[in-house]
Amino acid sequence: MCTLEKRGNIFILTLTGNDEHRLNPTLIDSIRAALQRVRSQANGPSALITTAQGKFFSNGYDLAWALSDKSRLKFMSSKLRSLVSDLITLPMPTIAAVTGHASAAGFVLALSHDYILMRKNRGFLYMSELDIGYKVPAWFMVLLKCKAGSPAAWREVVLKAAKLRADVAVEMGIVDSAHDNPAETVVAAVKLGEDLVLRKWDGHVYGENRKTMLADVLAKLGFDETVEVGDNETPPSTTKHVSRL
Repeated sequence: MCTLEKRGNIFILTLTGNDEHRLNPTLIDSIRAALQRVRSQANGPSALITTAQGKFFSNGYDLAWALSDKSRLKFMSSKLRSLVSDLITLPMPTIAAVTGHASAAGFVLALSHDYILMRKNRGFLYMSELDIGYKVPAWFMVLLKCKAGSPAAWREVVLKAAKLRADVAVEMGIVDSAHDNPAETVVAAVKLGEDLVLRKWDGHVYGENRKTMLADVLAKLGFDETVEVGDNETPPSTTKHVSRL
């Protein structure tokens, strides 16, 4: 599911394996357990890096699991909102080293970090809901607006379902820097984490300031809103999403 490595005051959380790292309760619980370990093991100023093995950072919700029972989408939404809350309230800087595709809820997972670093030669950020026939949850949009200030960027992501490569995402202000390959992306993330740790900020104060900055997101996380099928009420094909990657 995931591993957690501690290098001094840098924590590296890695989604393991070569699958799509689709977000289901099992994977989300594994990530949340790792974040709890980060909280308990942090000793002084620290930073978290989240990355993934293989072609995908995360291909979003595990729709094959969720659509087998109508109650599962709400359950999975609740789990994801709890994970996002955990990241927003973590008392240290957080960095997503996106080394593969990050789609839909996987894109949201990346956006839930303070910084996003991304590889150039493969992978994209993709809010796929329009293409697969889902409505974008309001809290997804609030998070996007907090992280990307341009209405043009919102339109590209939500109303065009654009697949953003690293260089374009940097131009839009969604990604902080682009790197040649996965290894260089992680190395750059570690360097950024080390630079931030050297500032010796109080983690509690850092987390409280982030909570203030993202107060609109936290307020939306309290609503039991989930991804919904469009007006035709026909569940979208999960294979369509995969075939486009």
